[in-house]
Amino acid sequence: MNESQQRLAQHLISGLNLEDITPADIDPQAPLFGEGLGLDSIDALELAVIVERQYGVRIPNMEVGKQAFASVAALDSFIRAQPPTAANAS
Repeated sequence: MNESQQRLAQHLISGLNLEDITPADIDPQAPLFGEGLGLDSIDALELAVIVERQYGVRIPNMEVGKQAFASVAALDSFIRAQPPTAANAS
């Protein structure tokens, strides 16, 4: 896991109150939902808020969200592909 993925994983852990999990416990390629990290639809809404607050990046619709939220690696790539904003420096 690279540095930006570790930072993102830490935001997910703290923002979603995932107890007993560290960034090292998260496989960056594993699914965030279902058998991977085990997130659910409520977590998806919270995750969208975390991404917007921490990185200044909006998830415009469900289709984009499905792709971006596929894994920590996918979300990291999505965030880094967005135009830079002042909030992206977090």
